[in-house]
Amino acid sequence: MSDRTDSVAIFGNASVTIDLREYLDERGQSAFGSWFQRLDATAAAKVAVHLKRIELGNFSNVEPVGEGVFEKKIDWGPGYRIYFGRDGVRLVVLLGGSAKRDQAKAIKAAKRTWRDYRCNRSANAHGTDTKLQ
Repeated sequence: MSDRTDSVAIFGNASVTIDLREYLDERGQSAFGSWFQRLDATAAAKVAVHLKRIELGNFSNVEPVGEGVFEKKIDWGPGYRIYFGRDGVRLVVLLGGSAKRDQAKAIKAAKRTWRDYRCNRSANAHGTDTKLQ
């Protein structure tokens, strides 16, 4: 997966750019990317459609799961989930993904990743950017 940027018309002529990024851990690995790569082609296509909806500002079937982490539910197959955090209005940081059966474990991991992102962002406020892909 790579950087994604789209413009969305909101309230007439105003537009907001939603920037969808994957968080990279200290080893340069993306938990979301690793999960996504393990999906079969049909499941990956379904997830990609939902990512596009997020890029376009459509946050339907999204619920907060705590500590600033959100869960996008995909009502298909084993009930896929996409976990993300929002850094302001324009940035969505992908933290991971799972099927319904792995939901509890995936939420814990996403919360841990989001804490890491926020900690690194604060530490890097005057230096280099937090690792995003």
